[in-house]
Amino acid sequence: MPYRSSFAEHDTLNHQAEPTAPRAKVAGRRLQLLGGGLFLAVLLAACGGGGGGDGSGSGSSPGSGTTSPTPGGSTPTPTPTPSPPATFSVSGVLSGLAANQSVVLVATDANGNNPQNATLLANGNYTVAQVPAGTSFILSVQTQPVGQTCVVTNGSGIVSANINTTRVDCSDKRYTLSGIISNNLGVVSLRNSSNGDVFTTNGQGPFSFTQTLLHGSPYSVLVDATSNGQACTVLNASGTATANVSNLQVSCVAVAPPPPPPPLTPTGLAVSYAAKRYAFSWTASGGADYYEMAEDPDGVGAQAEAAIGGSITTNSYNHNLTTLLHQRLNAQYRVRACNSGGCSAYSAAITPNLTQAIGYIKASNTEASDYFGHSVALSADGNTLAVGAYFEDSNAVGVNGNQADNSGTDSGAVYVFTRSAGLWSQQAYIKASNNGAFRDFGSSLALSADGHTLAVASPIEASNAVGVNGNQADNSAGGSGAVYVFTRSGVTWSQQAYIKASNTEADDRFGWSVALSGDGNTLAVGAYSEDSNAVGVNGNQADNSGTDSGAVYVFARSGVTWSQQAYIKASNTGADDQFGWSVALSGDGHTLAVGARNEGSNALGVGGNQADNSATNSGAVYVFARSGMTWSQQAYIKASNTGANDLFGSSVALSGDGNTLAVGAFAEDSSAVGVGGNQTDNGAINSGAVYVFTRSAGLWSQQAYIKASNTGANDWFGFSVGLSTDGNTLAVGARQEESNAVGVGGNQADNSADDAGAVYVFARSSGLWSQQAYVKASNTASSDIFGMSVALSADGNTLAVGARNEDSNAVGVGGNQADNSAADAGAVYVY
Repeated sequence: MPYRSSFAEHDTLNHQAEPTAPRAKVAGRRLQLLGGGLFLAVLLAACGGGGGGDGSGSGSSPGSGTTSPTPGGSTPTPTPTPSPPATFSVSGVLSGLAANQSVVLVATDANGNNPQNATLLANGNYTVAQVPAGTSFILSVQTQPVGQTCVVTNGSGIVSANINTTRVDCSDKRYTLSGIISNNLGVVSLRNSSNGDVFTTNGQGPFSFTQTLLHGSPYSVLVDATSNGQACTVLNASGTATANVSNLQVSCVAVAPPPPPPPLTPTGLAVSYAAKRYAFSWTASGGADYYEMAEDPDGVGAQAEAAIGGSITTNSYNHNLTTLLHQRLNAQYRVRACNSGGCSAYSAAITPNLTQAIGYIKASNTEASDYFGHSVALSADGNTLAVGAYFEDSNAVGVNGNQADNSGTDSGAVYVFTRSAGLWSQQAYIKASNNGAFRDFGSSLALSADGHTLAVASPIEASNAVGVNGNQADNSAGGSGAVYVFTRSGVTWSQQAYIKASNTEADDRFGWSVALSGDGNTLAVGAYSEDSNAVGVNGNQADNSGTDSGAVYVFARSGVTWSQQAYIKASNTGADDQFGWSVALSGDGHTLAVGARNEGSNALGVGGNQADNSATNSGAVYVFARSGMTWSQQAYIKASNTGANDLFGSSVALSGDGNTLAVGAFAEDSSAVGVGGNQTDNGAINSGAVYVFTRSAGLWSQQAYIKASNTGANDWFGFSVGLSTDGNTLAVGARQEESNAVGVGGNQADNSADDAGAVYVFARSSGLWSQQAYVKASNTASSDIFGMSVALSADGNTLAVGARNEDSNAVGVGGNQADNSAADAGAVYVY
């Protein structure tokens, strides 16, 4: 039967009279069609070859149905067989196929089933598949021709008629030709001799030719031209393109005339000083284009000599010492001159006077008995320094007031200094907002990590206010104490809060100690003379039967608003224990250490018996932890050699994570020397000791027992302590130490300078502590009490030391240290 293109013709054909062909013949024809293709056979069967086409099912064709005999021999009624669905072709046009290439297409249904393939060998029309009506098809490229990419357009849909709108367009693959030029000293021109493409540049680095390459085409790159003074070569210059070519390597070398001879070795190398800075200068060398300096960090030590400063284009160089100064003890420096011909030999080495690089900082209004340096604090980066002078006398109020009016006797002041490009300068002069005589403003202070939040205590402030920002004018509670919070915006400081205890009372000394978290949002305040008999956290503040038992108050800041979060007492509150004499906070503010230097139990180590008070004034430290906003005591800590009157807890410091705790006991009596010595020999009364504790999984244990390298009676080693953020650097002040040494690493044995004071630096490596430095003032003198206060930057590379009784009349930074006409004016030293 002929193919009909429409269902109307098909229906007409079915209604025509059927020829009286034998059934066997018709059946044979049907088998032949099935052998020739399923889609076509189904179509022919649907079009008839059998019984009548009147839709009644009559007729005798085997393909029209089955019959059942009826009584009486009447004609049987056939059972209709459903007609298979019509099928349609998927076809289209192929273009762009290269000669002698082929592309294989595949047609599937939407699920990737019933694939039908067609291999196309030439451009033009194609038919890929026969698809039943009403079903989906997806036409795609199964195999691409070599060197070409073919893309199908209109390649999917639902079949309802013959599809002849598909397209397959093939295009040649093209590749880029690129690489890298190095050491180009002028202009270089490259040419691809295979197609004449030229690339020219006066730079170096990646490059790419403009013209692309056909698949299989050759390329050959050569240096077409270069500027005078260099020669260039090409590696991986030729080949056949079967992908992007990116491995061309063009390397140029100078072929200029011989360079000039190296300059002569510089002479006259000299050094001048500023705080932690060496300012080098030398005589210029003729023919030098630049200079190079070398530093041998410790002269003849294990640290190798290394270049510093890069290429120095002038005959001077300012070298900022970024480590603690003791790490450059005996360091040597050399300089050489260089030009295109090379470098000269190094000059003779010089060894700067390290003592002269110690930063020496005084108040902007230095006066006798101001006690500048009684307290110090550093920001994490070491570039902001706050100094308290709690006996300063001016009657100024707020920030940068009149320093010259000394009608506010012992009112106190705080000075803020900043370091920029290695140089220190004063940024602010800060007074209380309710300044008055005998307030001791600046007795203690603390800085946030970024240096933008400053807490300053005035422990003898007299107002009767309670809480935050109360009435400052009612001075009916003498010695109750207050804390002031200041913030910096840009370079401008302003007061943010005036903070009092929640149970303000006369002589509580609120603010005797203060600490800030790293973000400045948590403030701990100690009031060592607070009198309540409460125990633990948030107990009864009104029962004042525990005279001078002491308390700590925790405040939290949200936005710019401060509020009290906790009222904290010891777990064994006792009269005269002075809980809150010292406080420290971890960086996140979740760990608080509190010293109670007069606590009297005879317990040893961590978690001992608090009830045995047979060791009067032995001292204790309490560790509290915060979860959410709730505080609880985590540990009760005593010395490993608890002794009466040792004053363990006089000073405390915490690492950033709160897992390392340093505790000073400046009245401890052993004559041990260094780390881990004999604790039982009490032959050096009030020599002092420091104890280091560590926390693991919430449990505390003692790690080290530390003494001075020159332990002496009444040296008060441990009066002040400071820790780096990682807890691996420890600074210890011994304010009464007596040696006459000057600077770093001097003679510890000459005790001719009573109460001059010293600081000792220790370092921890793999859990073991060792002394790294013995530090003295640059102008050591008796009774200066150098080491009264200490502070370390987060990385432990900047150390500030207060000497509140230093006597010079110098003003500002780097003044004359030799004029001692201002007794007890005070100074701060930076290492």
